Amino acid sequence: MLAGMILRFLFAVAGIWLAAHFVHGISYSSLASLLAAAFILGVVNAVVRPVLILLTLPLTVLTLGLFLLVINAGMLGLTAMFLKGFHVAGFWPALVGSLVISMTAFIGSMLTKEPKAARR
Repeated sequence: MLAGMILRFLFAVAGIWLAAHFVHGISYSSLASLLAAAFILGVVNAVVRPVLILLTLPLTVLTLGLFLLVINAGMLGLTAMFLKGFHVAGFWPALVGSLVISMTAFIGSMLTKEPKAARR
């Protein structure tokens, strides 16, 4: 379980690193700020994101789930607000960056997925 959490954290770090290198408008100042951004993004996603999803459920249903992209961009922007060495220049970089980070996390979860027999 701890190994899975560490792997998810490392894939989050990789996702933020990729977003910072490929999305104009996302940057970090040091390795420490990159690691802190991944940690804070994980905390924000665990605490704030479920509340926002619940509060915006009618809008999410109305847009067939596309509003979740806006929420994910907001979580990345919120992370940048909390951390001085991590910068997101606006909504569009946050939206594209959140897509990059989400894809990286998805690929990471597929690569580290345990077989069903091992979960029991």
